[in-house]
Amino acid sequence: MTGPSGEQVEIAFGGQRAVVVEVGGGLRTYTVAGRELLDGYGEDELCPSGRGQVLIPWPNRLEDGRYEFDGHDHQMPIDDPDENDAIHGLVRWEAWTIGARRADSVVMEHLVQPQPGYPFSLRLGIEYALGAEGLSVTTTATNVGPDPCPYGAGAHPYLTLGTERVDSLVLRAPGRTMFSSDGRGLPTGASSVAGTEYDFREARPIGVTRLDTCFTDLARDDDGLARVALTDPEGGSTVELWVDAQYGYLMLFTGDPLPDVARRSIAVEPMTCPPNALRTGEAVIRLEPGVSCTTRWGITPSGSP
Repeated sequence: MTGPSGEQVEIAFGGQRAVVVEVGGGLRTYTVAGRELLDGYGEDELCPSGRGQVLIPWPNRLEDGRYEFDGHDHQMPIDDPDENDAIHGLVRWEAWTIGARRADSVVMEHLVQPQPGYPFSLRLGIEYALGAEGLSVTTTATNVGPDPCPYGAGAHPYLTLGTERVDSLVLRAPGRTMFSSDGRGLPTGASSVAGTEYDFREARPIGVTRLDTCFTDLARDDDGLARVALTDPEGGSTVELWVDAQYGYLMLFTGDPLPDVARRSIAVEPMTCPPNALRTGEAVIRLEPGVSCTTRWGITPSGSP
C-alpha cells in the first residue's frame, strides 16, 4: 500500500540518513548519528505545513494568484483560500520520478507541463547528496518550451535541535534587510534590521520573537555562501543551513499559528525571490528556451561546508 508521500528513497553516508519522497520530491527526514536535524513528518502522514517541500516555480504567496509576464495576464488556481492567494508553486503535490541513484545521493525529476496560469514547460532535477560536509541540495530547472518563462525556486525545511521550543536556541542569520508585510503575508516594504528585534546578524537567543519574515541583503562569507546557524547553548549542538548566491532571500518562520509547529522548530526557507515576486517582478528569473538555472543549498551539522 502506498503512503501519502509515495515511494521513500533513503540515502546514507556514515552516520547520516535522509529520506526523500516521491510526492513533491521533497525531504522528509535528515538525521545525523540518530539525531533529527529536520523537523519532518511520518511516512504515514500527509506532509503538514510545507515540511521539506520544494517550492517551484515560485516560493511563498502570489497575491490573488495573478501576475503578468511579457504582456500576458495569468491566473493561478487559488490554493490558499483564507488569504486568497496561490502559494508555494506547482510541484508540492505532484509525483516525481527517481533518476540517478547511489547509496549517498539521489536525483528526483519532474516535468512541469503547460497549464492554466503557467503555460510553460520546465524540466526539473533535484540532487540530494550526503557527504563529509553534510547534506547538499542542487536544483536545476531547464526551460524546455518554446517561449521564455518566469521562474523562482525555494525550499521549506524546518530545523530542529530537539528542544521543546526554539526560544532558548541561539540564532545567527545573515539578513541585513527585512520585508514588512500586511495581514495576508504580502510584502509592503523593506527596511534595515538594525535596531529591531529581527536583527540576528550577531548570534543571540530567539526568545519570544515571532518570525514569519523574509530577509534579503544577505551577508556572505568569502566562499560566497550565506549561512544561518542555530545553536543549543545547553546541549552544545549546532546546525547550519547555507545558500549559494542564487538564493538572495531567506524566509524565517517559527510557526506560531500552526499547531503542529508552534515554535518547536524554525523554518529556514531558501528563496531566489521574495513573496509575491511573480506579481511584482522582483528577482524573478527569466528563463529563455533551452536555458537552465542551477541553485544550491544545504545543511551542515556543527560546522561549515
